[in-house]
Amino acid sequence: MKATKLLTAASVGALLFGMTGAVQAAEWRYAHEEFEGDVQDVFAYAFKEHIEDNSDHSVQVYRFGELGESDDIMEQTQNGILQFVNQSPGFTGSLIPAAQIFFIPYLMPTDMETVLEFFDESKAINEMFPELYAEHGLELLQMYPEGEMVVTADEPVTSPEDFDNKKIRVMTNPLLSETYNAFGATPTPLPWGEVYGGLQTGILDGQENPIFWIESGGLYEVSPHLTFTGHGWFTTAMMANKDFFDGLSEEDQTLIREASEAAYDHTIEHIQGLAEASLDKIMEACDECTVTRLDDEQIQTFRERAPQVEERFLEMTEEDGAALLEQFKADLEAVTEE
Repeated sequence: MKATKLLTAASVGALLFGMTGAVQAAEWRYAHEEFEGDVQDVFAYAFKEHIEDNSDHSVQVYRFGELGESDDIMEQTQNGILQFVNQSPGFTGSLIPAAQIFFIPYLMPTDMETVLEFFDESKAINEMFPELYAEHGLELLQMYPEGEMVVTADEPVTSPEDFDNKKIRVMTNPLLSETYNAFGATPTPLPWGEVYGGLQTGILDGQENPIFWIESGGLYEVSPHLTFTGHGWFTTAMMANKDFFDGLSEEDQTLIREASEAAYDHTIEHIQGLAEASLDKIMEACDECTVTRLDDEQIQTFRERAPQVEERFLEMTEEDGAALLEQFKADLEAVTEE
């Protein structure tokens, strides 16, 4: 597993010390949740390149662990220590409950072409989500998919019964816990930094992530049985501190929006074929790894349990969630019926 850096008093102190000068010098700070070369890192560096190629501003990128866990970098963004943050709805869901919509199983399609069309055209994503994020002091600049979710475990999974007594790591997200309860597992919320060790020591029996992240984080080394359940895609969001963004000139706001669009286009190109390449690397490196792709009949046994998760989502989010879910489904219907 790749080593990660822990948040230190010195690193935060250095950020705080440089805040005033950094703003004056337009040296912006951007943190994300992944390792070097992973999807969020690719997005961040494409954003950085566009900003620096088209202005005198600079962007400092911080990868996973350099400033703490996901919750830490969100707090730093809300407090204005960071100007930009990339955080998945899996963690943002505790702050913005409606963002958990991506964790309703079998709501999203699984083929990449349809997923990308949905992200491009969805009113829910492009109009409703920015309003929800703004209510929490965040300027939502881009939502984008990273890859299909894949479950890894200590043995192959082909039915909900295979999840009995399995402790499956989930992000600190109430609806994701509800999903694995519905699937028959015991959801176990843990920060990312504890997942590898938890799998290695048997505290956890499995987890879910996109395949590139399973490869990059070495999770297959301690959780070798991969199951493609078809239940969802991992989605993430890039955003800015809203006070910071609103205080910028119109020229800089336009620059940032154009940079986020350029980063989106670059990242979507990057993820083409990424899952297949990552799986090939895993299978080359791991003799004991297995891959299970559920057939339609097997998927149906999981899909039948999805309505209770949707019902729980509506209970958690009330009117905001109901309106968002209605639009989400309409947007999905529009791209799947074309």
